[in-house]
Amino acid sequence: MISDLVTWQITLPLALAAVVVGYLLGSIPFGLILTRAAGLGDVRSIGSGNIGATNVLRTGNKKLAAATLLLDALKAAAAAWIMAYFAGEEAGIIAGFFAFIGHLFPVWIGFKGGKGVATYIGTLLGVAPLMVLLFAAVWLGTAFISRYSSLSALLAMLVIPVALWILGDEKVAAIMAIMSVISYWKHKANISRLMSGTESKIGAKG
Repeated sequence: MISDLVTWQITLPLALAAVVVGYLLGSIPFGLILTRAAGLGDVRSIGSGNIGATNVLRTGNKKLAAATLLLDALKAAAAAWIMAYFAGEEAGIIAGFFAFIGHLFPVWIGFKGGKGVATYIGTLLGVAPLMVLLFAAVWLGTAFISRYSSLSALLAMLVIPVALWILGDEKVAAIMAIMSVISYWKHKANISRLMSGTESKIGAKG
C-alpha cells in the first residue's frame, strides 16, 4: 500500500501541465464575479471576507450562493477531468489538487481566496465521485443538527481521507488528507469561533 502511495508514473511535463491547468481554473473567483455582476458589491466586505459560497449566502441571495458553490466545484472537477482525459488518472489528481490551491490563493485577487470546501468537493467529483455522496451525507447531517456550515465541512473533510484509505485508494486519500489539513488551516478563525460559540450559523446575513 505504501509503495502504491509513493510511486507515481506521470512524467514531469505532464505533471507541470496539470499544475498549470488546475491552478488557473481554480483561481477563477466565481463568488466575487457573480456578486459584482448582480450589483451586490464586493463579497469580501461582508461576513468572513472570503469569496466562497457560504459568504455569498450572507448577501441574502440563495441563488447566487448556489451558483457559486456549483461553479467553484465544477472548476476543480473540470480540471481533474480534462487532465485525466488527456494525461491519465494521476494528472487528474494533481490538477484537482492545484485547482483547490488556486481557489485558496488566486493570482487574480492578490492570492486571497476562499476556504476550499467547494473545490474540495469538486476534486472529489473529478477523481472519486462516489465520495461526494459521503461528503454530502456527513455535511447535511452535521448541518441539520448544528446549523454550522464550517463545522459540517470540517467533519466531512475529516471523514473523506479515512474512507478513501480504507477503500484502498491511497493516492487520492493522501491528496485529500493534505487538502483537509490546508482547509483546516484556512478555517482556523472559524474553529476559534466555534470553540467560543460566536460562529455564524447557516442563513445568517453578514
